[in-house]
Amino acid sequence: MSAAEDTRPGFGLTAAALAVIAFLQLPVIVVVLAAFSTTSYLTIPPQGLTLAWFGKVLSDPTYLSAIRMSLFLACGSTAISLVLGVAAAYALFHKAVPGAGAITSFLMAPLILPAVVIGVALLQYYSLTGLRGSLVGLLLAHVVITVPYVVRAALASLSGLDVAVEEAARVLGATGFEAFRLVTLPLIRPGLVAGALFAFITSLDNVPVTIFLIRADQTTLPVLIFSSVEMGVDPSVAAVSTLLILATGIVLLIAERRAGFHRFV
Repeated sequence: MSAAEDTRPGFGLTAAALAVIAFLQLPVIVVVLAAFSTTSYLTIPPQGLTLAWFGKVLSDPTYLSAIRMSLFLACGSTAISLVLGVAAAYALFHKAVPGAGAITSFLMAPLILPAVVIGVALLQYYSLTGLRGSLVGLLLAHVVITVPYVVRAALASLSGLDVAVEEAARVLGATGFEAFRLVTLPLIRPGLVAGALFAFITSLDNVPVTIFLIRADQTTLPVLIFSSVEMGVDPSVAAVSTLLILATGIVLLIAERRAGFHRFV
């Protein structure tokens, strides 16, 4: 028997893994099936098949406004988090600031604290500073909860980087910024893609922080879904959830094909 055959998982382990995967995907399957039901209420299995609920979502001004707001916050916070997170991770990796360990722990704090606590704290702070209800304040709140993902991914990528490569670029005449842009940045790109994806999904799916800070005349898609579920669920909620699942899957597939970010998640 070869070494490869010795390390191959047995039938029992494979069956157990498939059963766990199927169990975890069951809620997703239920939501997707409910989106195609012809009834005006959620039912499984669906009573008939229709795409009418998808058409309702894509033609409803409330849903479209919520989608635009969610995409703006997700894209804006991800872009800002990438700039701030990469700069912070680079400085922390090279110990360019005193107390690097304490600063790293501080930046990781939003991953540990409950999101509701962060939302309440920001609400009180914004009430004192006048940022309450402002779009800028909401965007900054999303940056707070997304920066840790970029910092962690960037630090993981930098830890596997040979610093001699960047030093060689400087010896050959490149400035510090040129060495970072032309040598270091391409090498850590898969990790940054992973961090950006986590940041984007976290912002796009956030409810606990957003619901405390958003104005009454504004809404994001997760907050709208949350409110709709409280008032009564119809298949349009399942339809928009299905669109989110599909969009997330496509983005992850494209990112994996182009950057191979699975090594950092």
